[in-house]
Amino acid sequence: MEQNIKKIALLSGGGDCPGLNAVIRTITKTAIEKYGWEVIGYVYGYRGLYNNNYVDLTVEKVENIYKEGGTILYSSNKDNLFDYLVDDGKGGKVKKDVSDVGVENLKKAGVDVLVVLGGDGTLTSARDFSRKGVNVIGVPKTMDNDLASTDVTYGFMSAMSVGTEFIDRLQTTAKSHHRVILCELMGRDAGWITLYAGLAGNAGICLIPEIPFKVENIVKAVKRRDEQGLPYTVIAVAEGAKYADGTKVIGKIVEDSPDPVRLGGIAKQLENDLEKLIPNHEVRSVNPGHIIRGGDISAYDRILSVRYGVAACELINEGHFGNVVTINGDKMGYTSLEEVIGAAKIGQQKHVDPNGELVKAAKAIGISFGDE
Repeated sequence: MEQNIKKIALLSGGGDCPGLNAVIRTITKTAIEKYGWEVIGYVYGYRGLYNNNYVDLTVEKVENIYKEGGTILYSSNKDNLFDYLVDDGKGGKVKKDVSDVGVENLKKAGVDVLVVLGGDGTLTSARDFSRKGVNVIGVPKTMDNDLASTDVTYGFMSAMSVGTEFIDRLQTTAKSHHRVILCELMGRDAGWITLYAGLAGNAGICLIPEIPFKVENIVKAVKRRDEQGLPYTVIAVAEGAKYADGTKVIGKIVEDSPDPVRLGGIAKQLENDLEKLIPNHEVRSVNPGHIIRGGDISAYDRILSVRYGVAACELINEGHFGNVVTINGDKMGYTSLEEVIGAAKIGQQKHVDPNGELVKAAKAIGISFGDE
């Protein structure tokens, strides 16, 4: 049943991701041109909702952002209005549930539907606002591609493509100097970016979180390549890759973040490990870090973002609130926020299958995962 919608609001939360602007553009244009709705965007995610800080979104404003990385609405990965840091009146800070302020601000602005672009943490708050009676639609955002309810998320292909380019470029310098070079890629506890980029970029070794590795097996793989007449090796390593004993390398802890653990530094750690064990090679490590998040987005992600954005507007028009847009096979659909967040909370993210077809294909062409 079509809804009596007049105004919708968008916000983007969590880390930035290729495709966010393309989704913002699609939702804005579809809302205005097809349905005649007004569109506003809260800036800096939920912080903007708390401060009632928003901008009007128009066709003119969004028309040319289809290929830009990042988000014109800006973002924050620290602002949870259900556990928000506010002044305690005594010169200090205290965390309080200020979500009612957000609900009231939506009413003041005349917003009928809140569209939330974000990952686990951002969508958890979206679910909680839905429980408070807000009409919410979620659009999943994670370049890590680890959301179980959907086959592919926008931003993944762009990040993977940039990761592939890094590995391609490292191949020539590694070959020229007969070096072993480790390239650390983002992805948290999912190995999709590293596996795809490693396979596409012809890495000799891929280290992903789903397949624990032993350093001695990496050494064996390097020696095997030497014996094959390939005296150089590029290693694609996921930031969440772990040693056989379960050890991960943590970059830092951000205390005021809902997700305080920041992975990072495993490539440098492995550089130190390996240079002692393969003295006939120089070992180097690089970490592109946030570079794979930025720049223009791939053609694939531009199209995928259009599909997600149009589907979000269709859910609004049909009144399917409290849901997240998904794609399964070649069909757009939706899953409840309750189900998506429930799965995330019990660790049911989408991970690489260690015995899956893609891993088997990589092993068939000689790529090592450090497990044997």
